[in-house]
Amino acid sequence: MERTRRAVLKAGAGVTALGTLAGCLEGPGGDQGGGEGGYTVFYALQSLANAVGGDEFYFENPVETGTMGHGWSPDGDLTRDIAATRMFLYLDTPEFAWAQDVASELRRDYQDVAVVDAMRGIEPYLIPFDEEPIPEPDHEPDYPVESLVLEEFDIVDLRSGTRLGGWHTGHWQGGVPDVLLDESVPVGILLKDEQGRVVPLGEDETYQLDARLADGEPDGVVEIESHGDHVEFHGREVGDAGVVFQIRRGDELVYETAEETTSVEVVEQLGGEGADDFHDPHVWIDPVIAERIVERVSQELAAIDPDNATTYEENAAAHTDRIMEVHEQFETLAANADKDVAILAGHDSFRYLERRYGFDLRTPTGVSPNAATSFEDIGDLLDIIEANDIDTVLYDPFEVSNPGQEHPQMVQTIFENSDVDQAEPLSALSGVTEDWAANDWGWVEQMEEVNLPSLRAALDA
Repeated sequence: MERTRRAVLKAGAGVTALGTLAGCLEGPGGDQGGGEGGYTVFYALQSLANAVGGDEFYFENPVETGTMGHGWSPDGDLTRDIAATRMFLYLDTPEFAWAQDVASELRRDYQDVAVVDAMRGIEPYLIPFDEEPIPEPDHEPDYPVESLVLEEFDIVDLRSGTRLGGWHTGHWQGGVPDVLLDESVPVGILLKDEQGRVVPLGEDETYQLDARLADGEPDGVVEIESHGDHVEFHGREVGDAGVVFQIRRGDELVYETAEETTSVEVVEQLGGEGADDFHDPHVWIDPVIAERIVERVSQELAAIDPDNATTYEENAAAHTDRIMEVHEQFETLAANADKDVAILAGHDSFRYLERRYGFDLRTPTGVSPNAATSFEDIGDLLDIIEANDIDTVLYDPFEVSNPGQEHPQMVQTIFENSDVDQAEPLSALSGVTEDWAANDWGWVEQMEEVNLPSLRAALDA
């Protein structure tokens, strides 16, 4: 192979700021093969990317085995080592500020390195930090039609739980987001009664949500599918079409927004800008988003190595099948669970899983792995444990700080102050332990061998 500037840089770099790269190359994914290479920012991306690269393209991970990658930063500058590879796969979010700095430098000084933001293209799925939770419906009242506030309701993008505006006194404020060609967007509404209670919608409820194409609109652009509690807009052809939302009671049309239509546009590509300071960065934990990351890696590898494009596509398809098997196991777990609330003695890294599968992990801290915990926080957890008859709590094995200690101190505190007597590990997939590395456990294996069994125990599934 021709001796490129990357090769010269790598030869000159010698020892990295973390010591040698030997420790970095260990872990899931196997040894580096004879193909070309890239860099990722931490374990989860490395595992997903190496499943696509296979024997042709190996991704290194600078985070040592036994260390949590979320919240980690290098002791020195890794830019020269990363510049000696062909791709840098990272998350453009302040939670990985060091990677943002490296990406900026690569774009400025090393244009022959492909810099790929794994969060680009998944903007509709990002969960805002400051978004108010969507209120739960109140199933107690009967809700006669005359009690419904039909002239005003919010619409919600169910991919992220984000409110998109809504229908207010005969006019739309906001509307349905753009739909990618051959993909779909699920949309729900918040219909309330005169007392402000959220009305339950669904196939087994009194009222159902539906939608139709507005009169005179083209048939082939968007297909509308009603599920009772939400409608799904499928993009069939590039273009736009006006739609009308409906509230039904069985076969009876109760109300529709025919006074003014809202437009649904089907596009070939979304114009998103990635994440920002106000979005939860833990996207890799969601199987559906992980599938999209795998597809993105396949496309980016094919662009810089077209000779192996078919291999990358096949590898991505095979790994996507495995990820979807994990997704189906989570769906089964959620359907069979006797509880929908569990306690996590650690920071909140699992909002994407909670949103996807409908369970609630209560934590005493926020998203940051460095967040402090107060006695009041612990007291609130103990109240939840008693109210929900919880006997198993979850913990992040990377938050066990003292050598020889089996559980984090928070778990010990819960044991001492409640009837809980079991604790199971829950991995945020941001690192790999020595044992997991020895077993060659990648993203799929951590889900199947650690997270699914632990959640089954905590949720009584």
